[in-house]
Amino acid sequence: MGWISAGDYEVALDDGGRVVCRNRAGRRLKSVPGKLAGDPAVVQLRQLAEWLARHGRECVATAERWMIRSLPVPTDVLVGVWPDPSWQAALRDLVVTDPSGAVAGFLRDADPERGIGLVDLDGDTVRTTATTLRIPHPVLLEDLDELREFATELDLGQGIGQLHREVWRREDTDPALTAVSTYAGGRYKQLRFLTGRAVSLGYRVRGGQAVCSVHEDGRALEARVWLGDFDGWSETETGPLTWNTPDGKRVRPADTGPVAWSEGMRMAAALYAGRDTDTTEDAR
Repeated sequence: MGWISAGDYEVALDDGGRVVCRNRAGRRLKSVPGKLAGDPAVVQLRQLAEWLARHGRECVATAERWMIRSLPVPTDVLVGVWPDPSWQAALRDLVVTDPSGAVAGFLRDADPERGIGLVDLDGDTVRTTATTLRIPHPVLLEDLDELREFATELDLGQGIGQLHREVWRREDTDPALTAVSTYAGGRYKQLRFLTGRAVSLGYRVRGGQAVCSVHEDGRALEARVWLGDFDGWSETETGPLTWNTPDGKRVRPADTGPVAWSEGMRMAAALYAGRDTDTTEDAR
């Protein structure tokens, strides 16, 4: 930590982004004295801590967006952001694939001289010369269970939910089906509870629907679940899951891609999971 003067004390940010204080003798205090609350050094450190927290969330959100879209990421970009601890925390140990789609390994390093460092599926540290890599959505990983076990054996932790993200794989689907009702009918005592859950899970709420946007193979789709657009204190229940183009055209479930299907079902299941179970019907 870099200590800076603040009156008769010194202050710094600890590894957790918290402002800490010590006296001139070097003894660490349990808390920052109240009289330092307005000290410029303390104010600046707290502002820095807020910025770092926000930056960390933005790095995670961007990495997750790359994964959901399975976008090709130039290795030069990975090398450029790697020195930033927040980016490292978001990207380290993610499974990446090479341009052919084959699993290259777990991302461990990005060096301007040596290139991208990976742990391959034999547990060896290797370097790749690929100019782009993809961070695939887990539903696209055929050996997902084996990769999960391998990551556990190596004690690898991921900054975003890739290997341990819930996935739904579509099986035979009736081509005439226009909606999926697997998670419809989840009752909430008040609409505001359901909309609040949707927002807390990171979904947009628009026109009485929870919306999850997915870009897959160059096509944009929106998975939607009806929540209700009436009084927030009224009882409601989750509606069926549908997929639409951004301009509102309905897409049949059988015509969605694996990522759009999985992310839509993930949203519907998460909303259904928060339902009110204190009812006779749900208790059976």
